Amino acid sequence: MPKQPDALTSLPPAVSGALRELGDHLAIARVRRKEPQRTWARRLGISVPTLIRMEHGDPGVSMGIYATALWLVGRIGAISEAATPASDRGALELDVREATRRRAVRSAASVEARLRRKPASEERKKTRGRI
Repeated sequence: MPKQPDALTSLPPAVSGALRELGDHLAIARVRRKEPQRTWARRLGISVPTLIRMEHGDPGVSMGIYATALWLVGRIGAISEAATPASDRGALELDVREATRRRAVRSAASVEARLRRKPASEERKKTRGRI
């Protein structure tokens, strides 16, 4: 039997739990539809043992099989929604940090420049009196 990749044997607990939960939900969806494992496996294009592994949340089952199962239950959109840029909190936090850093650099220079120059309204008053 081939050795499993380290990525599959050292999953974070949250990932393992999410896969188990997804497998449970897919199994419940199959049972609610009164579909036997053999029929469901045939519809997915997989063997019954692979279906059983998927329903147990096995990380070795391909993403394509999980995606097809989600498609069968009408939830294929959940895959693309999972990683939308708008919900990527890590990237959003980095964007905010970068904007704050850039703003802080610019602000220091512009504050000094503003303190050195006189307001435009005072300059206009001086030139009006000369003409």
